[in-house]
Parts: sequence; C-alpha cells; structure tokens
Amino acid sequence: MDPLNAEDPVTIGPFRLIGRLGVGGMGRVFLARSAGGRTVAVKVVHAELAAQDEFRRRFAREVAALERVGGTGTAPVLGADTGAELPWVAVGYVPGPSLRTVVGDAYGPLPPDSVRTLASGLARALVHIHAAGLVHRDLKPSNVLLTVDGPKIIDFGIARAVDTVTDGGLTSTGAVVGSPGFMSPEQVRGEKVTAASDVFCLGSVLAYAATGRTPFGGADSGVHATMFRIAHDEPDLTDLAPELSGLIRACLTKDPAGRPSATELADTLRVTDPWLPADLLARLGRHAARLLETEAQAPDTPDTPGTPEAPEAPDTPAPAAPAPRRRRRGLVAALTALAVAGAATLTYTYWPHPGGDGGDTSDKARGTGSPTSSRPAGIVPAAYVGAWEGVLRGSADAPYETSRIEITQGAAGSRSAVYTHVTGERLCIGRAVLLSATDTELVLGDAEITASVPAQRCTPAARQTLRLRANDVVEWSSGVAKSTFQRARTGTAVVPATLLGTWKLVPLGGISPPEPDRWVNRLTVSQGPVGAALVRVEQSYPRTDADGNNTSETVNCTATAVVGGAGPHLVVGPQTRDPDVWDPDCVEDGSNNLRLVPYKGKDRLLLYGMTADGEPGEYERS
Repeated sequence: MDPLNAEDPVTIGPFRLIGRLGVGGMGRVFLARSAGGRTVAVKVVHAELAAQDEFRRRFAREVAALERVGGTGTAPVLGADTGAELPWVAVGYVPGPSLRTVVGDAYGPLPPDSVRTLASGLARALVHIHAAGLVHRDLKPSNVLLTVDGPKIIDFGIARAVDTVTDGGLTSTGAVVGSPGFMSPEQVRGEKVTAASDVFCLGSVLAYAATGRTPFGGADSGVHATMFRIAHDEPDLTDLAPELSGLIRACLTKDPAGRPSATELADTLRVTDPWLPADLLARLGRHAARLLETEAQAPDTPDTPGTPEAPEAPDTPAPAAPAPRRRRRGLVAALTALAVAGAATLTYTYWPHPGGDGGDTSDKARGTGSPTSSRPAGIVPAAYVGAWEGVLRGSADAPYETSRIEITQGAAGSRSAVYTHVTGERLCIGRAVLLSATDTELVLGDAEITASVPAQRCTPAARQTLRLRANDVVEWSSGVAKSTFQRARTGTAVVPATLLGTWKLVPLGGISPPEPDRWVNRLTVSQGPVGAALVRVEQSYPRTDADGNNTSETVNCTATAVVGGAGPHLVVGPQTRDPDVWDPDCVEDGSNNLRLVPYKGKDRLLLYGMTADGEPGEYERS
C-alpha cells in the first residue's frame, strides 16, 4: 500500500481514505474506512472512461446488478455513486486466501467432501449472480476466496462495463473474455456467453481443487493449444476421486444445453460441516483474526517502507515479498490484496508459509496466477514453437489459399500441432501428430479434423515438413506442394487493434440506393484467437417483387466468420449463418481477407474475396 499523495482526495462519499492500493485498467483503488470502522476498497473510475456516456450507462447498470446480488457468496457492494464526476464503487474485502494459493502453494488438493461443499457454495453464489442478470465470465481459482464460513466469489460484473468501451462494444458480438485454462468452449469460440458458461468454468475450478491440475492443460502447453483442447478435447481428470467424476464431467459438457444449472447443483449437492480439514480451518481462522487485528491498527500506524504493490494483471505471478521486520508489514500486504480483490482484478494475496505458524518469519506474499499442469518434456526446438503462416495459392497481396500451423511443445507421437487451412470455399482446422523434430527439420504426420466450415467438407492434412531458414521463416512442404511460411501472431488477441470495431459498407461509387435508410450492411470485428468466430456481418435491405421493385418487406441476414489467419492480412473463412436472423433470400459469402488502407485521412477497411480477382468491399467506421 502506498500513502496518499497531494492530488488524492481525503474522502470519497462516506469513506475516509487510508492509502493507495493500486491502479487498474478501469481506475484507481484506495483502501478506505467507513464511519462505522469497516475496511473497504474504493475504486474510482479513470477520467477518460468517465467522459464516455456509454461507459457510464453500463457501469451504472452493472453496479445496480451487483447490489442486487447482495453479497451472497460474493464480496458485497457497500456504496457507490455512478453519477459522480468520477464514478466510484466501494466493495468489502474477504478475509481468506484464494483457492489457487491454498491448493497450489500452501495445502494441496482438497478432499472429496470439501470439493463437494465447495461446489455447493459456489453454485449458490452463481444462482444469485445469474438472478441479478450477470454472467461472471472469469471464474477461476484465483477468483475464489476460502473462509471459515465457506467460499466467496470475487471479481465479476464491473469488468463488463470496461469491456464495452475498450473492445468497441464487442463483448456481445464475439470478443473473447476470460482466462485461458478456465474458459468455456463458447468463450473460446467467441460465441454468446450465458450462465451455462459459468457452470463449465465451475467444473474446471472443481477439477483443479480436487487434483491440483487444470483439466485442459496449463500455460506451458501454449494458450492456443489449451483453448483448442477446451473446445474439442475431453478433460484430463487423472487422479480425480471417483465420487466427484459425475459432478465434474456434467459441468464440463461441451454443449451448454447439456450442463446442469447452478440452481440444480445448489439443490442437489450434499454439504459437510465443517467443510474443510481441521488444520486448514484453523489456519483460516488465524488468518482472519490477524486481518481484523490489522484493520484496527492500520489508520494509526505508519506504513513500513517497501510494502509490495499489488500487481495490475490478474494472472501475472507476483514476486515473493521480502521477509517482514514486523508482523504488520505482511498483514498490510494481506489486507491490501484481499480488499482489492473484491473491487478489481488485483490478485496479490497473503498466506502463511506451509511450514510455519503464520508468525513473523514465515509470512510470504504469493502470486495467484493460474497453475500449470505437469507435462512431459517435449522434443520441439524452441525456434519452432509458435505460429507460422503462408500462402499456398495466389500471392501475399491476393491470397486464394492459406495455411497456418501452430506448434507447441510435446513429445514424439503427441498431437502438438494445430493447423488451419483456408480456401475460397472452406476453412479446416485439425491437429497433427509430431513425428520428429531436430534443429533443422520438423515433421508432422497423421492428422484429424476438429472443425470444418461448411460442415463435413474437410479431409485430414497429409504429412507436412517444416525446415527452419531464419528466426522468423520456415520452408513448408507437403508432397509436391511447397511454400514459405512467416512467423505469425498467436495467443488470445491476434486481431490488430486498428481492425477492431464496427464498420459500415460504403455505397459503390458513392451512389446511395433507393430508400437508403432501409439498407444496412455492417461488419463487426472482435478480438480473440485464431479459430474463433470474430467477424460478424449484418445486412438488411428491401425485398423486391418480380419486377425488381422494392416492397414493404425487409430481408434480414446475420452471419459470422471464423478467423483462419493472422499474418499480413486477417484471413476469415466462409460465413456461417445465424439461424435466428436468416431470410431465405440471404446468400452466404465465401472466405475473405481484411486489410486497412488510408483514404482522405481516415481508415478504410477492404474486404477481399478469396475465390477470384475482383473489387473489394469498402467499409468505413460506423
């Protein structure tokens, strides 16, 4: 915690500020105290966000929804002023460490009865969250705090207000929001997220609590590979107690409609009391007592220099804090972390060293980033790891057929390569077996198709060979076909920021059609990984009669397209119709590539088809 500076207010609403906890993407976070002596975290929105009307409206809706949740199984909202010049919200802190810290650092996997009770408590919290009209969208071990009375969910709801502005309003149209390893298949694909998504994430959290491992792999296997497994593979539930298998597998059903609801889970799960092993409960009790002691002392005791600052990123492990001179230094770090956790995505938390009693010399600060599961060492040279893209037919400026291969670390015989093949008429995604890898050559063999657009139009790739020619260049071959591949963007955010947002079609030749207000052609580009449906096309226009005259009826068409390449141009596969907004007169488009060009001082988005030469569609920002 840092002291207040001259520019900081002394009070915000009814809360007296004590110090600065950190700065996040949405605003500044202060440690504060109410008139009744309760310690809270107050988050004040950045001025640039407060100046945006859409952000203010969304922020107000989210805070109102959070207040309806009422703190049941969550960190409660204790005050807010969404109409202030700088809107703010105050949230209580939870006196307990995260599930990530307990399982990953301090104790280990929980026994089956504790996992079942954990599931019941989290399900009940989700019932209240969903009833308030919220979807958490980032349920993971570091967002679950353990207390003597049960688990608490933190860090939800308010972040959605930020998403609307920072992503150009795209979270409802396919932007990927969540933490790799603890996302649902629909999040990975950039589809609409409902309450069922939280249930899938709950299944992953429970699997971690029971085994100490993430069910779809960790960061060491690559973000894209992890997300691919979430969408297509069965979970790895090795070492899971048999009595938990049915519960967790039901939550991890790929089809959202096939998962139990949070209400069904809460109504059927048996709970135990006490809910945690006795030694762990005792440590939680001592932990809470020390926090209350610190709460009473904090206003009158000057902060010890060097208190660690809470990290801004939710999944970035924090370095261990130096051993404190006095107990209070470690406890202030704990109080800082737990208060912030209720109001922002700051996950620095305190937990006594497993071998100590929580006294002066054993206090440690630990990062609460998602864990990585144990994986065998691979054979892939580091130079090959990553994504590679090239043109198989056409040219870099006019591609008609492209290929992308993303390689992760793995043993011989593992399916360590994900490939994406795009032609003018189809998009194919598959996984290939790693046959061999040396410093000069990597060979992929047997492949399986995991996604096809249109459905059932793809065949598995043949043997593929990559030969390293430079740090960012490989020579690719398959049979008689050859091409040069370049290193490409990878991860959960492959789309250039300049492409994000909603664009509208520029009339051909600048000439508007009759009844121009009835014509709509919008294209929305969202952020996310290759393999997700990140492009959405919306069209509406008058239906015509047999003589070509406009009628009073309107044709409405909506479709999405999966990103298949993130090289020099953004490559997207054929459109997939939205069955809820698709008229019989609508026509699906084939694959395209997107690029920006300057025009009269502004950007124009050009949409080039990949079937033949022709003029591109031109779009300007909506």
